[in-house]
Amino acid sequence: MSASVPTAREKTKAANRAGIGAFIGSTIEWFDFYIYGTAAALVFDKVFFPELQGAVGTLVAFATFWVGFLARPIGGIVFGHYGDRLGRKKTLVITLLMMGVSTTAIGLLPSYGSIGVAAPILLVLIRMIQGIGLGGEWGGSVLIASEHAPKGKSVLYGAFAQQGSPVGNTLSTLSFLAISQLPDDAFVAWGWRVPFLASAALVMVGLLVRLKVSESPAMAKLIERKKVVKLPLSEVLRSHPMLIVLGIGACTIGLSATYFKSTFALSWATSSLDFDRSSFLTIILVANVTQIIVQPFGAVIATRMKSWSRAVLVMLVPELVLLPLMFLLISTENYGLAMLGVSVATIPHCLYYAALAGMLASRFPAHLRYTGISLCYQLCGTLLGGTTPIIGQFLLNRTGSITAVIAYAVLQVALTLGCMLLLLRRPNHDEQAAGPAVTASRTAPVSA
Repeated sequence: MSASVPTAREKTKAANRAGIGAFIGSTIEWFDFYIYGTAAALVFDKVFFPELQGAVGTLVAFATFWVGFLARPIGGIVFGHYGDRLGRKKTLVITLLMMGVSTTAIGLLPSYGSIGVAAPILLVLIRMIQGIGLGGEWGGSVLIASEHAPKGKSVLYGAFAQQGSPVGNTLSTLSFLAISQLPDDAFVAWGWRVPFLASAALVMVGLLVRLKVSESPAMAKLIERKKVVKLPLSEVLRSHPMLIVLGIGACTIGLSATYFKSTFALSWATSSLDFDRSSFLTIILVANVTQIIVQPFGAVIATRMKSWSRAVLVMLVPELVLLPLMFLLISTENYGLAMLGVSVATIPHCLYYAALAGMLASRFPAHLRYTGISLCYQLCGTLLGGTTPIIGQFLLNRTGSITAVIAYAVLQVALTLGCMLLLLRRPNHDEQAAGPAVTASRTAPVSA
């Protein structure tokens, strides 16, 4: 066999390395992103907005949290462009560095008491840089793993990147759970900064791993054949507008469920209910561990079931009941019931989240895939995911009841379910390339 043609063993080794690299890199990036959400719920109102009291200060802190989501489509567009033209690997090195530097900078940022209004302004600017970095990270991580995957296993390998989210969230919660043992004065003065500063060491580890990952075969083939698109954004918007719309909706609960429980519910439980900071962080930690254990089974379910549409129904329909139940059990102010509610409600959306990346990526052709899936995911984050704590807090402030928040959560689950079922009726580009026998085993596509 020619030395230029990789053997099956070499392909498997490269695929596994890509999957592990995607997992480690995305874990670090999500850790950076999630620690901001936790800090916004617990301390940023006191450090950067001390003149705004109570629920108003919390609402403004959540608004700065949303700024990161506002910037994520910019990252998706910029890095999607270069990822579809120059390759997945190069963009992923840059996004990891952006996230690490900006997160460390937040940990070094002076408080409002030290430099006045410049502090929250700098916080917002750095949060935007962080959002741009993550906006480019997700699509690249998913593709570097799924495009290395053996035939028929793109959802399984895409789940490597998805697994970085709960692991990053767990590391974030653990870090804040540890420093929450500090006295309140120390926690506000310096303790909250520790997770942000620790990010610098994690980024160095991530870079060492990511630099060893090879370019994805699909992208390498496009570059070799000079079939890259000059303006991927223009092409994907012109050729596949409905894929973008449906993709945004299909991502909804996969993004927002985490912020319902780990950002909005954390603030609600510790400010309006009788939970202390450590207790509810422990509840979130247990839910995150549940997600780490259960989430990979979503990719297994989607891979083994003949119909992805049926798999989506199996995974998401229970959330229509379990997410409202979570809020009701938290409202009892009983520690055990709240932990049960948050943990059980985690299962449906995390199963779905594992399969989401591969399903979404399969609906876009390879030469537009980075830009396409990044637009869907990041625009969803801006419009629906990142606004979850803000809208939840607004509804709570306005009505004084959790019922309106529950209704909003159910609406998001229904939107996700409907959009993904419609999306799965579109052509599967991966399976078309694999051959008609594979394509027939999934869905009955309609024209794009």
